[in-house]
Amino acid sequence: MKQINKYILVVTILTVIFSCNKTKNEDDDDILPFINSAEFTPEWISADNPDYPEIHTIPAFSFTNQDGQNITEKTVEGKIYVANFMFTSCGSICPRMTDNMKILQDKYVNDPSVLLLSHSVTPEKDNVPVLKQYAIDKGCISGKWHLLTGNKEAIYSIAKRQYFAGDSIGYYGKLNDFLHTENFILVDGKRRIRGVYNGTLPIEMERIIDDITTLKKEK
Repeated sequence: MKQINKYILVVTILTVIFSCNKTKNEDDDDILPFINSAEFTPEWISADNPDYPEIHTIPAFSFTNQDGQNITEKTVEGKIYVANFMFTSCGSICPRMTDNMKILQDKYVNDPSVLLLSHSVTPEKDNVPVLKQYAIDKGCISGKWHLLTGNKEAIYSIAKRQYFAGDSIGYYGKLNDFLHTENFILVDGKRRIRGVYNGTLPIEMERIIDDITTLKKEK
């Protein structure tokens, strides 16, 4: 009897798993999951799922890049982009992240469908002239890689509440707690998060490139 009950339990669990559209199945091998929370739990949500319209989406935003241009959600409309959060005077993880972001820039330098957004978490120091010099020093290409400054509260809010850039610690912590994260966030053409990566590791850029290739195949 115990063996029968155990068998029923296993069958029940498997039925729940494979009947749920939010878990991965064999048809999802070439589909990236969606990230809807700061816990970074991957969710495979099909277009016919009632939850599909509720997938987390980066809201409207407005920041200024190194060329003094206003960068908004319209700038990235229909484009795949990678976002991160850094500051120019950082001497620890930021230089590595910038070097790795340049790997992506060089890969997609002639591909207008892919953009890069690096937000400064010390915008009071990283004004337009500072970001412009940083862009020159690091080889950032205008129009491809936007170094962003602006209202600090707006940057921290979108970082922690929308990009989940500080992981769950940042999301559930105080909004004004200093943000220092190595995360690169991959966002699709509808401003939905499709992957999170360690931006300090060059090998992770290979995974981002692979995932961008996958995203481009989506209809």
